[in-house]
Amino acid sequence: MSRRKKIRLETDNAGEDEDGDSPTIVMEKTRSDRKPTLLPTGIGSSDKVGNKESNSADGPNSSGSSVRVQEQAKPEVKDDQQPKEEQQQTDQPENELDDLKGLDGAAFQSRLPFDKLTSTESTCFPDISQGPPQTLKTFLHIRNRLLQLWLQNPKQQLLAETSLALIESPYNTDPAFVLRIHSFLERHGFINFGIFKRTRPLPTKKHGKAIVIGAGIAGLAAAQQMQQFGMEVIVLEARDRVGGRIATFRKGNYIADLGAMVVTGLGGNPVTVLSKQISMELHKIRQKCPLYESNGNTAGGVQVPKDKDEMVEREFNRLLEATSYLSHQLDFNYTGGKPVSLGQALEWVIKLQEKNVKEKQVSHLKAVIALQEKLRANQQRMMTTKEKISELTKQQKTLGENKNRDITQEFVLRSKQRELNNECREWDQLLEQQKEIEEKLQELEASPPSDVYLSSRDRQILDWHFANLEFANATPLSNLSLKHWDQDDDFEFTGSHLTVRNGYSCVPVALSDNLDIKLSTAVRQIRYNSSGVEVVTSNARNQSNAFTYKADVVLCTLPLGVLKQSTQQQQMPSGLPNTVQFHPPLPDWKVAAIQRLGFGNLNKVVLCFERAFWDHNANLFGHVGSTTASRGELFLFWNLYKAPVLLALVAGEAAAIMENVSDDVIVGRCIAVLKGIFGNANVPQVSCQSPSQLPQNIFFVNLKGFIQGCKKRLFYAVFTQFYLSMTAKETYSKSFFLINH
Repeated sequence: MSRRKKIRLETDNAGEDEDGDSPTIVMEKTRSDRKPTLLPTGIGSSDKVGNKESNSADGPNSSGSSVRVQEQAKPEVKDDQQPKEEQQQTDQPENELDDLKGLDGAAFQSRLPFDKLTSTESTCFPDISQGPPQTLKTFLHIRNRLLQLWLQNPKQQLLAETSLALIESPYNTDPAFVLRIHSFLERHGFINFGIFKRTRPLPTKKHGKAIVIGAGIAGLAAAQQMQQFGMEVIVLEARDRVGGRIATFRKGNYIADLGAMVVTGLGGNPVTVLSKQISMELHKIRQKCPLYESNGNTAGGVQVPKDKDEMVEREFNRLLEATSYLSHQLDFNYTGGKPVSLGQALEWVIKLQEKNVKEKQVSHLKAVIALQEKLRANQQRMMTTKEKISELTKQQKTLGENKNRDITQEFVLRSKQRELNNECREWDQLLEQQKEIEEKLQELEASPPSDVYLSSRDRQILDWHFANLEFANATPLSNLSLKHWDQDDDFEFTGSHLTVRNGYSCVPVALSDNLDIKLSTAVRQIRYNSSGVEVVTSNARNQSNAFTYKADVVLCTLPLGVLKQSTQQQQMPSGLPNTVQFHPPLPDWKVAAIQRLGFGNLNKVVLCFERAFWDHNANLFGHVGSTTASRGELFLFWNLYKAPVLLALVAGEAAAIMENVSDDVIVGRCIAVLKGIFGNANVPQVSCQSPSQLPQNIFFVNLKGFIQGCKKRLFYAVFTQFYLSMTAKETYSKSFFLINH
């Protein structure tokens, strides 16, 4: 996840700026070549709001790519002020795809360009890519029409002969051409995927045998596809359930997803097709996310003021834009021969901002001193002028008393009068200058620059946003590559975030239908050569009952953490338990890719209560930690289900610390945080809880992969993610690679 993703769902008016001097930096999906304007006088000191900001007139893509997504301005209406019918309508996802109808919408929903070929299509159809424009136009129309026909009824297999009758003339005059395009789309998983009714039975003669290691979402989806292609497929899963990192907690009426939880948009998302094929109770997540601070009061904490929240968030976006400018425009990605992390860059920019604040303080004091010196010099001139006026007045009076003045004396008298008039005019000018200087000095002293860039309170709120970013990437910011951490931005889905009210596990359970799955079967060795593959397994519980499966090909969807342990064992045998051995060892280029990728940690705590004591209209609320070190501890609470269930998140360094803390301590800390927000009297004890510490499972070593500080950008050819990526926020689709003979 990145600075341009929907890391924190938008508050009602987020993105609306006030008039001021500093332009808002809008986070862009394509990297900006503008130098960011990052020269504020400081966010503020104590509780004082710092500089206000105005809307950026030239900010590109301001409607859909910011860290907190900026939507079109709407009248501010609180959720609890909306009519119930309107609330229910906004919670439903039906109108999410209203603008994706037609052939162009079908292409977009299938992640294909509407009016041109992809590189894969150009390779598979050289006669089209090199042919006349009219042939290309015909190809694109047929391709998009087939996609549209599939999306209109994804519950039933789309046959080429059936679709031929539905394609308009003259595009249906060449059945062989339509069949070619249909076969391409089916082979590459654009049509006839997921759970659908076949109108043509599977062939009895199998086209080879495949072993899929892992019954997570990637393994299940791949197994379904290969089975649809007529292959004999067997799935090996070390755990006693399917789903991998999709795991739903169920107890009585309580339900919560411990792993994948959010559908990050339906636009271009294959989950859209799955939601029409199976029973998925999709619920639109309300965007309001208030932040709360615990102040030690037994009556409860206080909500961060709206202007303070928005101000710090804007600064958070500006900091990220500045780090992007350092990386992509100034090419500042290494220091001392080592790659710079995102966390390092952010802290350096903050220090530069603090330095900038101090420099502005010095400039302000110098300006005050200069005005004071100017005022002092002006007053000295006024004193001198006053003395001259007094002396000239005396001389004029003495000369004027002589009534019998000769011409010389009259000349002297008039000269003194002229000098007195000049001095009086000088006095008036000096007096006016004194007033101007005093006004400037008073104005300057009345509006000093901020004495700090971030007050302690500002830093706490900023740390909340950093914790949110660590949650999005499932690792501390110090582990993320400054240059590559957000390279998946261009592959995001569009639309509102949604949750699955009946539990995300309904997806892998449905995909496991009609598959030959061996649960509690741990893979120990993978042997591959020119004659095929052999996979040695044992019972996952007691490592007994060794058995060898043979096939033509093996598809490995092991989590990255398991692959890392396996490659470490390959390079330096250490006797690590439950690792997979490859014979022959994986090639060096693949091992290097596995090592360059990082995997992170994110913990969830499911809290079940007898009653809801929070705002049931709010799906999210945040808790601002007191220190930078603890910023990720229980920083965000989710309210997504019909039952009174809260899901607390622990990210960053705090997630690793929680691994060594008992469940009772974790739950006690959760209750303490909630009491700090809602008050001691309002928070009951939990009815049941389920701390989600999935990474402790030896067969599930990592929660999510991320790009470390690596010297080379990772090529997507090294690890390909299967097309059913379930969520952009939590990448539970595993990396896989193919070993064949």
